[in-house]
Amino acid sequence: MSYGPNPWRQTQWDARAAANFMAGGAGSGLVFVGAMLAAAGTAPVVWIACIGLGVALVGAGLTAVWFEIGRPLRALNVIFNPGTSWMAREAMIAPLLFAVAFSLWATRTLFFAVLLALLALAFAYAQGRLLHAAKGIPAWHDGAVPPWIVATAIVEGLGLALAIGVWIAPAHGFAGPALALAVALRAALWFVYRRRVSASIVAGAARALDAAGRNLLLAGTVLPAVLALAATATAEPGFARAALLAAAGALAWAGGWSVKFALVCRASFNRGFALAQLPVRGRR
Repeated sequence: MSYGPNPWRQTQWDARAAANFMAGGAGSGLVFVGAMLAAAGTAPVVWIACIGLGVALVGAGLTAVWFEIGRPLRALNVIFNPGTSWMAREAMIAPLLFAVAFSLWATRTLFFAVLLALLALAFAYAQGRLLHAAKGIPAWHDGAVPPWIVATAIVEGLGLALAIGVWIAPAHGFAGPALALAVALRAALWFVYRRRVSASIVAGAARALDAAGRNLLLAGTVLPAVLALAATATAEPGFARAALLAAAGALAWAGGWSVKFALVCRASFNRGFALAQLPVRGRR
């Protein structure tokens, strides 16, 4: 690595940091979907499975970023600055999320379902603001990042819920249109984000985002929407509808993960050094 005035890709946040946004985002989205299913009176086996897996993913994401810390035993220091650090806020929301998830499982009450849904959204929002707070990375420091992170968390959660839920309970008729609408909204927010950062990112970051964006639009938007609507059009709920919804959900989820990995690990070029004048040998 040679440092100079030109931007270079940061290496402090690697695949372990990306795993926090991937697993934690999908997990919070899955917890949100599970909480909404619980509030709607869905069969407990469905929403318990969604929330259980979602909580496990959130924990896995936090564990991955914990392993990235050079001195893991000092990880608790992150919670000491909630007033200024979105990483601290993310870390403080997580145990509340776990506790409320357990309370919902134990009590089966609407209050804890709504509270859990709000905490899941707050966790995803904190992750978005965590990226946005990195002022030195133009691809992250944009106001369109937090809304996209929240939207893709919901899409990933809905996709995973469909991928696992249709096999243990009949899928509702609105599941297909809901997924199609969700991936369309995520794609729209991606277009807004990509247009906003086009003038501030370097060529390497642009190539990484464009490659990820093409995968998102084709494999993460168009194909899931077509499969979800095809499942809705099937005459009777059964294996065909379940298979179509599961495939649509898996693609929607994988599309979000691929973009998050590219955003954190491949498009993360800094701003370089802003030097008005460079020193020249032999001059005063």
